[in-house]
Order: sequence, then structure tokens, then C-alpha cells
Amino acid sequence: MSIVVDSAASLPASVLSDPKLHVVPMTLTINDQEFIDGVDISVADFYALLKQSPGGATTSAPSPAAFVRGFEAAARESDSILCIVVAAHFSATADSARTASEQFLLTHPDCNITIMDSESAAGGEGLIAMGALDQARNGGSLTETLALAESIKERVRLLAFVDTLYYLWKGGRVPRIAHLGVSLLKLKPTFELRHSNIENLGRPRTVKKAMNKIIDLMAERIDGARIHVSINHAASAENAALLSQRISEEFECVDSYVTEFTPVMGAHIGPGMLGVAFWAE
Repeated sequence: MSIVVDSAASLPASVLSDPKLHVVPMTLTINDQEFIDGVDISVADFYALLKQSPGGATTSAPSPAAFVRGFEAAARESDSILCIVVAAHFSATADSARTASEQFLLTHPDCNITIMDSESAAGGEGLIAMGALDQARNGGSLTETLALAESIKERVRLLAFVDTLYYLWKGGRVPRIAHLGVSLLKLKPTFELRHSNIENLGRPRTVKKAMNKIIDLMAERIDGARIHVSINHAASAENAALLSQRISEEFECVDSYVTEFTPVMGAHIGPGMLGVAFWAE
């Protein structure tokens, strides 16, 4: 059993070399230069370039050829593959993976591939992939691994706040007036991503208040259960460490890790974003 995932997932570095996991990178374009996400540009270099780029950055889904290479690598480990992709609502990645699967099965008819829309991104997608990877490590079949991944998908939530709407405005995702209003008032727009839907949850005025809101919202959604947690940040390691500490103190965490958003995620949100993905047992 092998797991294939696109690079929009925020996964801890400790699992990236696992032979049962294969990450298919997305493509990033900034200052007319094209980069392979997580391969030929570091996170630090990306944010440095982003700050110097008046036009911002754009991203594109992995090509079918890139997914075929991922399936080829995964097939060397197993003839059963679960491919987990970023929400189809936000990206053409799922379509690319399905096209690649059809092409790959023409030459590998004995291989079983299932494409799963995570209906999430970043840490949310990452937690689904982590659960699937654990199941694969424990000898789970494709049916069992998919069932667990679907169960986590139903429960996973992502809460986050952004430091600025500038990059979302540059990408056409919010109107200019919203960006200007947030900048002038120094607000921290806070939102939730669940089942491909993004809901605005308020606009706290400081990072501390935004963190407090996230903790309060987690408590409401968890209701005392044990949780699996992924804290994600975009060039905000200090705040991520503070949030991680608070979460570990206030909730019973089965496992918890901190990761930085990959450049392909950071291209849309810019530096300063802080979020937590979690699912309750």
C-alpha cells in the first residue's frame, strides 16, 4: 500500500523520506521564473522573492506526467495506491491525477489506484495523508486505508488567520477595498476551511486575539475529545511555536507537529499566516 499526495499538503519533514509516501510537486511562477514546489526553491528564498515581486506569484497543478512519475515510484513499493489531492474546488490537481491514473493503468493494468479529493488543503490535507500513511505502514489494504482517510476527511477542520489580504487581493481572491480596510485597521481575518468551504469567522485586531479566537473555536469543535493536530505557518515560526504550546497545554493531543506552508500555498496567502488543522477522535 502506497500513498501519493500533492505538495499542497503541509507534511512534517520526518515523513518525506518514507518509502510508502510519494509527493507530487506543484509548479510556482514568480518574477517570470518557474520553480518546482519544494524541490528547487527553499521556503525562505521564496518569501524573499515574494516580497520583491510586485506582481506576486502564481501556481499551477502538477501535470499528468508528474503524477505518472509519482505513480511509477509508488508502484515500485506496492500495487495499491491511494492518491490524496488538494480540494478540487480550488485546483485542477484532481483532474490531472485522474488523467495520469488512466494513462498509467494502460501500462500497469494490475495496479489499483484510487484518487481521493481531500476537500481540504495544507494541514487539513496533510492530516488525512498522515492517517492514511499510518494505516499503510501497519499493513492496511487499499479499502481499509481509504475508509480511514474518508473518516478523517469528515472530521478534519482548518482554522487560520492571515496577517494581510494583499496577496489574496493580488491573486484576485478578495476585492481591493477589503485589502485596504484590513491594512488600515491592522485586522487579522480569521476563517475556517471544511469540506471545500471557507467561512469567515471574524477579524480580531491583534495576533494574540486571533490566537485566542482559534483556541476558543477549537474547544467548541472538539468538546473534550482527543485530537490530532497540525500547526502551519507562513514565515511565522515564533507565533506557530506559541500556538503549538497553548494547544498542547489546553487539549489532549494524540500527536502534534508544526510545519511551514509550502511555497505553493504561501503564494496565495503571503507571509504571516498562522493556522491549525485538527480532527477529533
